[in-house]
Amino acid sequence: MNPSAMLRQHWAALRALLILTVILGLAYPVLIWLIAQVPGLRDKADGSLITVDDKVLGSSLIGQSFTDADGNALPQYFQSRPSAAGDGYDPMATSASNLGPESVVDQPDKPSLLTLVCTRSMQIGQTENVSGARPFCTNGGVGAVLSVFGSRAISINEPCATTPTPFIATYRGMRVECARAGEVYHAGRIIPIRGAAPADPAVPADAVTASGSGLDPHISPAYADLQVPRVAATRGLSVEQVRAAVAAHTQDRDLGFLGEPRVNVLELNLALDNLP
Repeated sequence: MNPSAMLRQHWAALRALLILTVILGLAYPVLIWLIAQVPGLRDKADGSLITVDDKVLGSSLIGQSFTDADGNALPQYFQSRPSAAGDGYDPMATSASNLGPESVVDQPDKPSLLTLVCTRSMQIGQTENVSGARPFCTNGGVGAVLSVFGSRAISINEPCATTPTPFIATYRGMRVECARAGEVYHAGRIIPIRGAAPADPAVPADAVTASGSGLDPHISPAYADLQVPRVAATRGLSVEQVRAAVAAHTQDRDLGFLGEPRVNVLELNLALDNLP
């Protein structure tokens, strides 16, 4: 290649690099930053942070826990939806559990999605003084699942060490056994047992399942309503006062038809803290 032509090509490439660096690497980011400082946009651009006395308490866009140092739920606060993002609501580890509807069999070091849901439902039922029963869950708060081998039926999520008797005595004429340590039952026919729990459990679905991002700052009005009596009793407020606060922090569907009504937990709890 002609050295003069090669030099012209390299000089053109260098000029393009310099021009694009100035436009896309400097001018464009500065323009976007300036637009973000427009009143009405600045708060959102800065992360929708919520501050009290110049102290940042969180973001209205990211969920958080309301627990003590030992991880126990603080009874005076509304509790958020469960999170599978890192240790909980970690923006650097946003994720779901990656467990689907077929996750019904517990592993030695990892409970199934069904057992997670059952355990959470039982715990919330005890906390809120309602029934935590839901379909396909045992009274012990694990997935009600059998593994059937010919003439044997084993309750595989309930080891003998944790329960004196299986959640049901018989299945199609077979006596049900509890699982024994060291034995493998996955080769059997896996059969979830619905049980007698109502189709519409007292504990809402969002109270026992994490969102896809793990950062959801909202809960459903149904889950908020479930927590009202506990929060009111702990704070010494009337149920009507707390319900009024919930209503004031309930957002309707976007544009009237997108999404579902929702309650921002952090904003609601802060509003209750500021009540006279």
